[in-house]
Amino acid sequence: MSIMLEARHISKIFQSGGVLRQGQVKKAVDDVSFQLNAGETLAIVGESGSGKSTVARLMMRLLAPSEGEVLWKGEVVTQMSPRQLRPHRHHIQMVFQDPFASLNPRMRIVDSVGEGLRVHAPELKPAQRRDKVAAMLETCGLSADVMMRYPHQFSGGQRQRIGIARALIVAPEVLVLDEPVSALDVSVQAQILNLLKDIQEQTGVAYVFISHDLSVVRYIAERVLVMFQGKVVEAGEIAQVFHQPQHPYTQDLLAARPVAHPSMRA
Repeated sequence: MSIMLEARHISKIFQSGGVLRQGQVKKAVDDVSFQLNAGETLAIVGESGSGKSTVARLMMRLLAPSEGEVLWKGEVVTQMSPRQLRPHRHHIQMVFQDPFASLNPRMRIVDSVGEGLRVHAPELKPAQRRDKVAAMLETCGLSADVMMRYPHQFSGGQRQRIGIARALIVAPEVLVLDEPVSALDVSVQAQILNLLKDIQEQTGVAYVFISHDLSVVRYIAERVLVMFQGKVVEAGEIAQVFHQPQHPYTQDLLAARPVAHPSMRA
């Protein structure tokens, strides 16, 4: 199985107080390494402040690591210039926790979803771009009739479908999903998770799935990394980690999750 995305000993240090005043130093990510294989779902779990969302932004090169490197198919992404990063962006896309905040409220859906095509497929004519947007919205469970609406005219679940469509429109090989269902109610969560599974089966896209919800992770992922205070404290196949957790923090997380959870397909 080919390796798509790799983190090698990445760390991220944040310092408050600015340049002229010595502030507090925090190591949000501390020596994290992992690999993402083609077509798989790797979950990264932990409580708020564990560093999992910072890892997601390092993978996207929205942040530069303080130490270590990120590789895409063996190429060091952390050494790419802004010009080199631009064409790289269509290979790996991100879906954010709050779809409303990540959508421009003044842009119609056709323009928001089609924005990536203007950058990565500039040869397309406007009519061709609209056709691709319509097809992608339908793939994500929305009618093409919604294209001329604005974000505020949709529910949270519908906006997340729009966010997924916007990420998928450029045919990425990897999606980084940062808490994509945590702001949604349980029934809508199930719809979005099932949509993600269906899309993965159809396209072979790989997922890095960031979450604090172990029930969601158990349903969506094959492998999991457990993060605590910036470090990976446990990693392995889902069945292994869930049934034989080795680290006390993982054991506490599992003990705190709901005992029974419905099938996401139910």
